[in-house]
Amino acid sequence: MKKFVALILILALGLCASLAVADGAVRLGIINNPPSESGYRAANVADFARVFSAENGYEVMTYYSLKNDEQISAAQGFITDGVDYLLISAADTTGWDETLTQAQEAGVRVFLFDRMIDCDPSLYEAAVVSDMATEGITAVTWLKSLELPEYKVVHIQGVMGTDAQRGRTAALDAEFAAGTMTKVVQQTGNWSADEAKLIVEAVINSGESFNVIYAENDDMARGAVAALDDAGITHGTAEGAQVVVMGFDCNKWALRELLAGNWNYDGQCSPFQADVIDGMIKNLEAGTALEGLNEAKQIISVEKGFDARTITEEDINAYGLGE
Repeated sequence: MKKFVALILILALGLCASLAVADGAVRLGIINNPPSESGYRAANVADFARVFSAENGYEVMTYYSLKNDEQISAAQGFITDGVDYLLISAADTTGWDETLTQAQEAGVRVFLFDRMIDCDPSLYEAAVVSDMATEGITAVTWLKSLELPEYKVVHIQGVMGTDAQRGRTAALDAEFAAGTMTKVVQQTGNWSADEAKLIVEAVINSGESFNVIYAENDDMARGAVAALDDAGITHGTAEGAQVVVMGFDCNKWALRELLAGNWNYDGQCSPFQADVIDGMIKNLEAGTALEGLNEAKQIISVEKGFDARTITEEDINAYGLGE
């Protein structure tokens, strides 16, 4: 009987110990776009699932939406639930001030990832993001280096108001304003291959000429190319090709399109921010100040663009997303 009681006590103590570990988990509320949005987003979601796990000491609640108001409502719910940290990739750059202020007042620390929000930097601990404006500048600088006789551009934008759309659009808008390039059409494809295909089909059917497709992600570039193929319009690096094709995100399948000469350019956008944020959370939990931030409290991912004329299989393996 004594042995039985002792066994019960040991089991109870073990249970208490395991509960203590669980109770000590860092509670995260992650606001993100759904993985179905794009290959980039699928890689981003998988990266966060890898890092922010129970095995690594986290208790995680995640909410996915492409709608800013839905994301904001979810963030407010996470604050009410008492999370320790909010990690946010916002659907829109505006409308977050009240929610971030609410988080600060509740003692919830905020990290931005992937995309910036238009707010005072005092409302977040740090932002681990891509420099979307630089992505656009890098792409447009590459396009100008081709020294085409004229630039008649079909511009397929991402979801309007997102940091990625605004950044990748700005450099091209500057060329349109300067008269160095002609805007044939500028329309959102909402990151969708199907919507991008419809946009390009409409331009083709209108009879208006164009020689550049600037699509703000790989999926939309793929949809645009499908429309070109259906119409028998040549593209890529072949001799006499009629259309230059540009995408962003560097999915492996997209970089293979460059290697095959079907596309011309793909701009890198790194989805891997989780390890950096994990390290900063561990610093804050240990009472250590964050280091390496710029004036906007950002850590900027190092990125570049790839040219079909110079890309290699090694580049695809090193930088490509997915399989």
